[in-house]
Amino acid sequence: MADAALAAIARNVRAARGSRGWSLDALAARSGVSKGVLVTLEQGRSNPNLGTLVRISDAFGLPLTELLDAGQPPPIQPVPAGTGTVLWRGQRGGTGALLTGVAVPAGVELWRWRMEPGEQHGSEAHAAGTRELIHVLRGELTVTVDGDAVTIGPGDSARMAGDRPHSYANEAGSPAEYVGVVIVPPAPRSG
Repeated sequence: MADAALAAIARNVRAARGSRGWSLDALAARSGVSKGVLVTLEQGRSNPNLGTLVRISDAFGLPLTELLDAGQPPPIQPVPAGTGTVLWRGQRGGTGALLTGVAVPAGVELWRWRMEPGEQHGSEAHAAGTRELIHVLRGELTVTVDGDAVTIGPGDSARMAGDRPHSYANEAGSPAEYVGVVIVPPAPRSG
């Protein structure tokens, strides 16, 4: 991950924690991320994996894009091709890139994924009420939620519960490309 992204994450995690009046211990308890990892993350000395970032953003009730946000946004923000932040890399060259998102009125993230044959990405359950939308552009994608698997073909879409354990897999013989939208409900702001 680029230094600018790590600096933004450090600043935004500190700010979100501070605005809620949470201690590092409170964030650790709410997110399931150790206090040590949070300390190094807030100091910009950690290169967190996708699972860690998801647990932290879920604890705050924010989309990942809010943790990566570098400042006050202009009224329109184009996202040129190839400039998303790659937060997942498969063993065979696949990628999961966070393209853009918003936090108000609910957190929404737009992702573009490419999975090579045989690659899989598993995810823990996100915050309660999280929903996901998937649209397959090319190839086939097998999506499993709570043990129920469905294969989605090119041009097909699906909606699913993101607040249950789930995974995405390319079990076919050719690359799969898809876009996903994650909708994260706001977390309560109480201390």
